Amino acid sequence: MSQPAISALYAGHLREMMARADRALAAQGYEGLIVASGSLRYLYLDDNSYPFKPNPRYRSWVPDGTPDCFVVYRPGSRPSLVFHQPDDYWYMPPALPEGYWVGSFDLKVVRSPAELKQSLGGAMRWAVLGEPSAATEGLGDHDPVALANQMDYARAAKTPYEIECMARASAAGVRGHRAAEAGFRAGASEYEIHLSYCRAAGAREEELPYNNIIAFDTHAAVLHYQHLERRRAPAVRSFLIDAGAQFAGYSSDITRTYAAASGDFQSLIDALDAAQLKLADLVRPGRDYREIHLAAHRAIAGILVEHGIVRGTPEAAVAEGVTSVFFPHGIGHLLGLMVHDAGGFMAGPEGGTRPKPEGHPYLRLTRDLEAGFVVTIEPGIYFIESLLAKAKTNRTGHMIDWKRVAALQPFGGIRIEDNVVAYAGGPRNLTREAFAAAS
Repeated sequence: MSQPAISALYAGHLREMMARADRALAAQGYEGLIVASGSLRYLYLDDNSYPFKPNPRYRSWVPDGTPDCFVVYRPGSRPSLVFHQPDDYWYMPPALPEGYWVGSFDLKVVRSPAELKQSLGGAMRWAVLGEPSAATEGLGDHDPVALANQMDYARAAKTPYEIECMARASAAGVRGHRAAEAGFRAGASEYEIHLSYCRAAGAREEELPYNNIIAFDTHAAVLHYQHLERRRAPAVRSFLIDAGAQFAGYSSDITRTYAAASGDFQSLIDALDAAQLKLADLVRPGRDYREIHLAAHRAIAGILVEHGIVRGTPEAAVAEGVTSVFFPHGIGHLLGLMVHDAGGFMAGPEGGTRPKPEGHPYLRLTRDLEAGFVVTIEPGIYFIESLLAKAKTNRTGHMIDWKRVAALQPFGGIRIEDNVVAYAGGPRNLTREAFAAAS
């Protein structure tokens, strides 16, 4: 997309953010809004900081990710950006922001966050979104629940600008995934594949939306496997990669699984991939996301029975909870500035929660989908030692073919994850689109 096009998309996005703020401020009796980017956090007993992660409520207004900055908005006025550029020779001070979005703000450069108060003028009733700090102390109410709920609930529906950012994040993530698969086929270790991914995605490790999951064999049975083996064992059978990228703060979240050779495990991957595409096609406005999760269990039950892993009927496998042995997590979540984006359980803009289906405690989204929702669809089939051991001792154990499980367990597991936009005319699969463009 050309630069003028993304400029126009951003202008529309900012108008929407201002309209949401106008409604929330009026409803809750505030005169203005201050949104803080956040500050660096330091390690215990140390003067080194953790990598900085901006407040997502701040980044929904601006792509900038600089610490100790503030968006200041009064209804009826242009928003201001109070930009912290310290006079520093220990670290490189941040450059003044530039690009397609900067002209939409009145830019005020300060040398200390404390100068925020001087830039506000007279006293007003402010709502402040962000962690309390000395710079915002006494200015207003921090994270007022009713206002924050209203804005977080609305944030689930992404603007065209946000969706374009996520499409670009998907393209970067796919470049990394292509490089990772090539490394796997060439004999690289988990650690070497991770480095290849970062290089291809054009990201430092701290710029990734989450820690890459690079898992060989039984490591793929650890849902959030967190290590990177430096050496590759001989005769690796399988490779699961769950890795994303960012553009302007917006994330992609992509998972693929590969077999080292053809055979049973590759057939299982192919079956899950076909089921995943059908589940992704359910991402449409008005659909209860909980229904997609339950549909995933029905689809996985069919695969388990078809491949001789579970005995009986798919209906019985679901009814007896056998599918949860092999698919213990939720089908997905909202995606945006946060990998598990805000508002996934909210019953409405006033707050409250919508319950998860009984027996499915790990689902991360329970809302009805609306146009512009971006969700992940990530079914999995895993051979997890602790869950299998428990299943052997309960009433469902007789439904499992333990010889088939023993043959497949060294492969660890499968997950296939796409990022999908809900549209009335049919879903847009950002992930498959990016893979097709990279072919």
